[in-house]
Amino acid sequence: RVPPIPSLCSLSNEKCHEHYTTEFLYNLYSSEGKGIFDCRINVLGHLQQGGAPTPFDRNYGTKLGVKAVLWMSEKLQEVYRKGRVFANSGDSACVIGLRKKVVAFSPVTELKKVTDFEHRLPQEQWWLNLRLMLKMLANYQISLTEYISGTMEHVTRRTLSIEKGF
Repeated sequence: RVPPIPSLCSLSNEKCHEHYTTEFLYNLYSSEGKGIFDCRINVLGHLQQGGAPTPFDRNYGTKLGVKAVLWMSEKLQEVYRKGRVFANSGDSACVIGLRKKVVAFSPVTELKKVTDFEHRLPQEQWWLNLRLMLKMLANYQISLTEYISGTMEHVTRRTLSIEKGF
């Protein structure tokens, strides 16, 4: 079997630089890769702006729509009193989305606490902790002590046993 050629991903946007266009980056990686990198152009912005939705997109959109309408119906029943709607609680304005593999409603007041509005990003990004490990997997010259905090302990016992706690 022939091992797969690794792919290289480059992200840029329209405000990146006037000379570093998508085509320039493609040509640069293609010529410098010399068969090590597999290059192709894929402009995600056009995919995100519309086009033909896949069956998965339609199914998922339908499921989220149904959950949103059911949630709104429940909330309206909870806050409806004497012909008026009192939607003044923190969870009266929510955003639906995935949170740890589960479709969940997040109150906008909670999202405001964890959002960096200047950069339009979450304040805490879980994947940033994986950067050193990814560099190690990509054969960067990184020592293990940079990745794991604490001190290294040498094992002097020659045998391991469950009774002695390894």
